[in-house]
Amino acid sequence: MLDLNDIAIFVQVVRCGSFAEAARRLGMPSNTVSRRLQQLEAQLGARLLQRSTRKLTLTSAGRDFHERCAGAVDGLIEAGQALAAGGQQPSGLVRVAATADFFDFFPMQWVAQFLAAHPLVRLDFVLSDEKADLIADQIDVAIRGGPLPDSGYVGRQLFGARSGGLVASPAYIAARGAPGTLQALTQHDCVTSAPPSGRISWRLTGPDGVVEQVQVSGRFSGNTAQALRKAALAGLGIALLPPAVALRDIQAGLLVPVLPQYQHTRHGLSVVYPSRRHLPLAVSAFIALVTEKMSSGWLS
Repeated sequence: MLDLNDIAIFVQVVRCGSFAEAARRLGMPSNTVSRRLQQLEAQLGARLLQRSTRKLTLTSAGRDFHERCAGAVDGLIEAGQALAAGGQQPSGLVRVAATADFFDFFPMQWVAQFLAAHPLVRLDFVLSDEKADLIADQIDVAIRGGPLPDSGYVGRQLFGARSGGLVASPAYIAARGAPGTLQALTQHDCVTSAPPSGRISWRLTGPDGVVEQVQVSGRFSGNTAQALRKAALAGLGIALLPPAVALRDIQAGLLVPVLPQYQHTRHGLSVVYPSRRHLPLAVSAFIALVTEKMSSGWLS
């Protein structure tokens, strides 16, 4: 029969990424942690972790076992904490992975309100345009755009595909004029994600539903939506931006739509987490916050 303590030790080792850190948190010697893991692997008849001098890596069997048991271990720990505290209250650390510009469209005020409502919860945001490995990077919740691959994670769509469009600053339009056709963009400076020395193709859907393509270029490029937005605000050219990025500037008159009859459809946004079972209350509460705020249509 498997020892639940050994399983809990395994989950802690995965989250800490090392035997030494797991041993410190568990208050036991490192060699004891290593021995207990070897004992668990022997009982399961499978190798759970690949050990090297630099890091620990989950095997395929280890990843599957972790996904199945981590939630249960958290549930047991949470139940004990709740009983000791005399009630059910979200607590503990929640690690959130999101894009580098996440806080440009997710107001920090929402985070402040959440933390005020849950004083025992701590939030750690890992912001990067690279997709995090939820298990290896010890991520509780990820906010991701685009289609959800069949990764074994649980995904919940916050909103579906949205149409973005072309924008420019009033100063740029005053200086260069507004293009009258899609192909006229070839005569304009466009801020793009391609190097300034190269061209990039924009595919947009016209008013008749037909997708058209145009090659554009410019003297400024960037690899984030916010870099392109700021370049457009500075009058460096015409940009193709998601609605969430451009909406407030358009409403404030800092950007104006260009060829509004053409739209570019982008994938929606989803919240992703490793397991549906036995989510810690703090994680469930944060997922509820993101779902409420970002599914309410405020970005439309």
